[in-house]
Amino acid sequence: MKIATYFKEFPYNIKLAYPVVLGMLGHTLIAIVDNIMVGNLGSAQLAAVSLGSSFIFIAMSIGIGFSTALTPIIAEADAEKDDKKIRAVFHHGLLLCTCIGVALFMVIVLAKPIMLYMNQPKEVIELASPYIDWVAFSLIPVIIFQGYKQFADGLSKTKYAMYAIFFTNVVHIFFNYVLIYGFWIFPKMGIIGAALGTVISRIMMVVFMHYLLKRNEEMQRYFKHFSFKEIRKSMLRKIIALGFPSAMQMLFEVALFTAAIWLSGSIGKNSQAANQIALTLATTTFMFALGLNVTAMIRVSNQKGLQNFKQLIIIARSIFLLTVILETVFGITFILLHNYLPHLFLNTDNSAQIIDNKEVILIASKLLIVAAFFQISDGIQVVVIGALRGLQDVKVPMYITFFAYWVVGFPISFYLGKYTDLKATGIWIGLLAGLSVAALCLYIRFELLTKKLLKKENE
Repeated sequence: MKIATYFKEFPYNIKLAYPVVLGMLGHTLIAIVDNIMVGNLGSAQLAAVSLGSSFIFIAMSIGIGFSTALTPIIAEADAEKDDKKIRAVFHHGLLLCTCIGVALFMVIVLAKPIMLYMNQPKEVIELASPYIDWVAFSLIPVIIFQGYKQFADGLSKTKYAMYAIFFTNVVHIFFNYVLIYGFWIFPKMGIIGAALGTVISRIMMVVFMHYLLKRNEEMQRYFKHFSFKEIRKSMLRKIIALGFPSAMQMLFEVALFTAAIWLSGSIGKNSQAANQIALTLATTTFMFALGLNVTAMIRVSNQKGLQNFKQLIIIARSIFLLTVILETVFGITFILLHNYLPHLFLNTDNSAQIIDNKEVILIASKLLIVAAFFQISDGIQVVVIGALRGLQDVKVPMYITFFAYWVVGFPISFYLGKYTDLKATGIWIGLLAGLSVAALCLYIRFELLTKKLLKKENE
C-alpha cells in the first residue's frame, strides 16, 4: 500500500489528537511547575516530591488505565448510533471511577511506611511523608475527571478535557506560588504548599469539566435521570473486564519508571533529582504519543463498530507512522540539547547548591541521551496499545507488557544501576530495553489480530 494513503489520514488524526496532547501536556505542566518551584528550595525537596509523586503515579496509573475502558465501548456505540448504550456506559463508568478514586486514596495513605524499607535518604522520607497525604487525596477528583474525559473522548469530543486542564493549570500555578513561597495572606508552606495547590486545582478541574459537558446541548441527554436503580451488574462486569487488564498494563509500565526513581534514590539524592528531571522531560514528549494513543482508540473503535476492517488497518498504521515521525524529532532534540535542558529545573544561582547542582546536571544530561533513543519505542508501544484497546483486546497486551517491563527491562535496570559504574544511566538503559521489547511484541499482536479480522471479512 502506498505511503500516501497513510498521509491522507494525518489531518484527521491530528485534529483528534492535538486537544488530547495539549490536555496531557497540561497535566504534565502541573508536575513541571511543582518540580521547578520546589527545585528552587533545594535538591532534597525536589527528591522528596519525586519520591512522593512516585507513589501517586502508581495509583493514578491504575485509575487512568481502568477508565480507558470507557472510550472504546462508547466510540463503538457512537458508530452504531446507540445513545442508550452510551448513556449506560457513562453512568456506570463514572460510578466505578469514583469508587476506585476513593479506594486508591486510602491505599496510598496506608502504604506510606513502605518508604522506610526502600533505602531512601532519611531527609527525603521526612519531607515526602506529609506531601503524600495531601496529594493522595487529589486522586479522587483525578479519577472522577478521567470518567468524564473518557466519555467525551469516546464521542470524539477531545477538546473539553483540554479546556478543563488549561483552567486547572491557571489555578495550580497561582496556589502553588502563594502557598510554596508565601504571599499576602498565604503562609510559606514549602512542598506542602505544592501538595495543597495540586489538590485545589484538581477539584476545580472536575467541577469545570462537569460544567462544560453538561451545558453542551448534544450531551445533555446523557446527564439526565441518573439513578442507582439503573445500575446493572452486566454493564459493570463488561467495563471491569476491559478496565482491569488495561489498568494492570498501565501499572506495569508506570511501576517500571517508578522503580527507576527508587533505584536512583538508593544511589543518592542527586541521582534521584537527575532522574526526575530527565523523566519530566521524557514524559512531556510522551504526551504527544499518548494523544495519538487516544486517537487510535477512538478511530479503531469507530471502524470496529462499522465493521470496516480494511479502513481500520489503514487508520491504525497512519497513526503509528505519525508517532514514529514525531518521536524521532523529539529524540534528535534531546541529543542536541542534553547539556542545556537540565538547567531549567535548578536554581544555579544558589551558591549553597553549586556542587549538588553540577552533579545533577551531569547525570541528567547522560540520561537524556538514553531517553532520546527510547522515544520511538515508547511512542510505538503506547499507540499500538491504543489500537488494541480499540479492538477491545486487553488481556494479551497485559501479559506482553508484564514480560517486557518486568522480565526484560527491570532486571537490566537493576543490574546496571546497582552493580556497574553506569549507575543512573544503566537504569535508563533497562527502560530502553523494556520499551523496545514491548513495542515489537505489541505490534506483532496487532498485525496478527487484524489479519484474522480481514480474513473473516473476506470469507
